[in-house]
Amino acid sequence: MEHLKMHSPNLVDQNIDRLAELFPDCVTEARDDDGNLRKAIDFDQLRQQLSRHIVDGPQERYQLNWPGKREALLTANAPIAKTLRPCRDESVNFDRTENLFIEGDNLDALKLLQETYLGKIKMIYIDPPYNTGNDFIYNDDFAEDLDSYTQRSNQKDEDGNRLVANTEANGRFHSDWLSMMYSRLKLARNLLCDSGVIFISIDENEFNNLLKVSDEVFGEDNYVGAITWKNCTDNNPTNIAMEHEYIAVYSKNKNDIEKVWKSSVSDVKSVLINKFKELSSKYSLDELSTEYLRWFRSHKVELWPLDGYKNIDENGIYAGIRGVHNPGKDGYRYDVLHPVTGSPCKEPLMGYRFPESTMNRLLAEGKIIFGEDESKIIELKSYAQDYQEKLSSVFELDNRSGAYDVRDLFTGSKSLFENPKPVKLIQKFVSLATSKDDVVLDFFAGSSSTAHAVMKLNAETHEQRKFVMIQLNAPCDGGSQALNAGYRTIADLSKERIRRAGQKILEDNPDKNLESHLDIGFRVLKIDSSNMADIYYRPDALTQADLLDQVDNVKAGRTEEDLLFQVMLDWGVELTLPIRRETIDGKTVFFVADNALVACFDTHGGITDAFARQLATYHPKRLVFRDSGFAADSTRINVEQALQQLSPDTDVKSI
Repeated sequence: MEHLKMHSPNLVDQNIDRLAELFPDCVTEARDDDGNLRKAIDFDQLRQQLSRHIVDGPQERYQLNWPGKREALLTANAPIAKTLRPCRDESVNFDRTENLFIEGDNLDALKLLQETYLGKIKMIYIDPPYNTGNDFIYNDDFAEDLDSYTQRSNQKDEDGNRLVANTEANGRFHSDWLSMMYSRLKLARNLLCDSGVIFISIDENEFNNLLKVSDEVFGEDNYVGAITWKNCTDNNPTNIAMEHEYIAVYSKNKNDIEKVWKSSVSDVKSVLINKFKELSSKYSLDELSTEYLRWFRSHKVELWPLDGYKNIDENGIYAGIRGVHNPGKDGYRYDVLHPVTGSPCKEPLMGYRFPESTMNRLLAEGKIIFGEDESKIIELKSYAQDYQEKLSSVFELDNRSGAYDVRDLFTGSKSLFENPKPVKLIQKFVSLATSKDDVVLDFFAGSSSTAHAVMKLNAETHEQRKFVMIQLNAPCDGGSQALNAGYRTIADLSKERIRRAGQKILEDNPDKNLESHLDIGFRVLKIDSSNMADIYYRPDALTQADLLDQVDNVKAGRTEEDLLFQVMLDWGVELTLPIRRETIDGKTVFFVADNALVACFDTHGGITDAFARQLATYHPKRLVFRDSGFAADSTRINVEQALQQLSPDTDVKSI
């Protein structure tokens, strides 16, 4: 019976296999550190295969390079002997939810998800450290050899910290940040489906470097664009005012993006059009403005970014825009008289954009808006139904709205998180790039604004998008509001934010019956060392004195559910599938999505031929036992034969 490998995949081996399919003549053999022959790549031959001329030694080429880049690539590809342990107590609707919250190092998490979520993520949003000199980055240690790296169960500095300050005094200030991002982006790309997209928030400190490293990881042709987010007002009189951040957007394959992106106003535009139809059918023209204004004031927040459409007439809901101005060069010059004062209105600086005959027609049609007197430049009516839904590369949203999102959940507290991203910002991206039941990943989860945005959008669209949040259990700063409020780590606070956000969405929409379809739960999984004893991986280290201690290859304190999730990881089974446990013949049996995976981790010879025949009646796709569950090798053979006879399509393995 074949054993499960019980560790993350070795991406180097997978990459060699892919190259072997394309260039079989570039595959050779080489001895590893133990003297065993293994598949390897003849890089000289590969370079020649990819060159249009004879390759003669290293040549200059366009590339991004920095100290530590090769080590970062090795780190990304190296397997780890870790697992994800379920935590029911901190989860919400553990058995039914399809959302995940993974607590631990995001590099480890991305490696552990390589098989389960390979090519399944539709959208990634991340808000990584901006490398300002005041924030923290992951302390990826590249000084040790690769074998030491793969055997480590934790990555911490001498003080036990996984994050370290990256000040400008550090000689590797940009290099360390690039190495951190490079390894994570390489792994993240594997998880994206062909039409998948990643959004990366950043400011001017590393914007250029981010584009260069992302060009290398995703391909320059898959650069979708950069969104400029104007989010604040800078009153510093000595410098150029920095009032914006960027969101860099890349795709897995730009040609596979499934739809033309329109702005997120599509739904808002429909709301305004429908509201006009509703009100105009109920009220007279004299009452229309009063009734609409009453409704508008109570819904203004929800109408962003069309919250300027605060007027209504017999033709529809409208806003005033500067559409009469001539941009960039001298336009038409003539007088437009104010209807009350009779004086000429103030003329735009560059004149009007259309001739006087067109202006007279617009005046006759009632499409010009006047101020209280002639001192205000006239505006053009822009009706909601005529709004062009083009996605602009520039948009405005006050950064403080992210803090207000938190304040609404944690009464009176705006500073539990440092600069949380606004829900509206991320909801805009999710609405562009996803639909229906797509999966959204955020591996710098922070305040979990992404999870909040996904649930809120699902509530509005009646769809079932899923989220995967990954957050390090970094301690809250001493003396911070979060620590004083009883939250020990950022991950604890992040999970509580999701719990409260889900409840608030339900409370804010009592008439929508959201409980029947909206998933506000999440399954908490925590990264830990493998459930399997070290000797399971390194039998050469076994001594005679250890034999009695190693009768069971599972570490002490690990539960059967711990083992189940490691098996699901190893077999690439989705981690959010429903789990049911039954007692059969006195033994606990786990059923994942009915028969997608059936597992029994009984020990002390409890697995018998008769028991296996009972399990065969379920015709499981995958079936796993524990080695110590068989009384003898003969029992194992009998079980295999019984399963082959009664359920020949079942893939049977043991741990």
